[in-house]
Amino acid sequence: MNKESMENIFLQLRAEIERAENIIVFSHVSPDGDTLGSNLAISLMIEKYFNKKVDSTYVGVLPSLYSYLPEFNRFIDVQTIDKTKKYDLAIAVDVASKDRMVSGTILFDNAKFKVNIDHHKTNIGYADINIIDGDAACVGVILYKIFKSWNLEIPTDVARCIYTSLLTDTGGFKYENTTPETFMLAADLVSLGVSPTYEFRACYETKPQSMVQFQAYVVTNTSFYNGGKIAFAKITRGDMSKFGATDDFTEGIVEVLRTSKNVEIAAILKETKEGYTKVSLRSKTVDVTPIVIDFGGGGHTFAAGCTIKKPIAIAFDKLLKRVQSELE
Repeated sequence: MNKESMENIFLQLRAEIERAENIIVFSHVSPDGDTLGSNLAISLMIEKYFNKKVDSTYVGVLPSLYSYLPEFNRFIDVQTIDKTKKYDLAIAVDVASKDRMVSGTILFDNAKFKVNIDHHKTNIGYADINIIDGDAACVGVILYKIFKSWNLEIPTDVARCIYTSLLTDTGGFKYENTTPETFMLAADLVSLGVSPTYEFRACYETKPQSMVQFQAYVVTNTSFYNGGKIAFAKITRGDMSKFGATDDFTEGIVEVLRTSKNVEIAAILKETKEGYTKVSLRSKTVDVTPIVIDFGGGGHTFAAGCTIKKPIAIAFDKLLKRVQSELE
């Protein structure tokens, strides 16, 4: 999509915001720094400059890890909202497929107008307006461009939200999606009042002791295959209970596994309350999207995920065979 077409879509989005009276913003299930930071960023900008009521929602467990974000307490559990409510405008941020809104999908579908802002290449476009940039490091990058195109000044609290989006989805500026544009955006956000030291420490260096112990346990019990090229870690509900772990306790473990010298593909398999298996895949050089697509998932070239609707032992074997076939 050329720049002119994108600018027109940005203007259309602005017109829909101006037209709407009540607005809801969705994050994806198992929310991370990108979806939460982006959700807050667009919610705060809409309220500040358009004087509209915005419901900022999450699905599942809201990770306390990101409680340092401005107005973090504004998030509403989507399950507590009356599903018959009809919003004028629904905006999904960083939601690669509609089903990742889980119970929020009903509210999204019932809205008068729907917007999908994302950076996953596997996103097929499920809204009235689809702003999808597969080359963007994070959704925060897209929102920054939108706000700039509207000639709106970005306040420090919104800059901080965008910075968290950028920081987490680039893995602290070390993933392959880190580009010159990434650093230029980071520099601009710092000029708007963001403290890189504070944001990094708040995001990566404030883990509770139980979380550190849980992650150490998972890493210690990791299994390696194919001469150390594959690293698989399994997390059962029993493991979670033993450490009093919540879903956010698994944040970052798969990246640790990928740091092993010989590992090409790393995976975390986590047993869900429903008895299914949630998978996070990371790779150094292998495109893992074909693997997760086979299981109904999606994501990025070197970072993707899926949910296998099988018990964890069966899912483990199925995924391992699929990963081994990909390496062969």
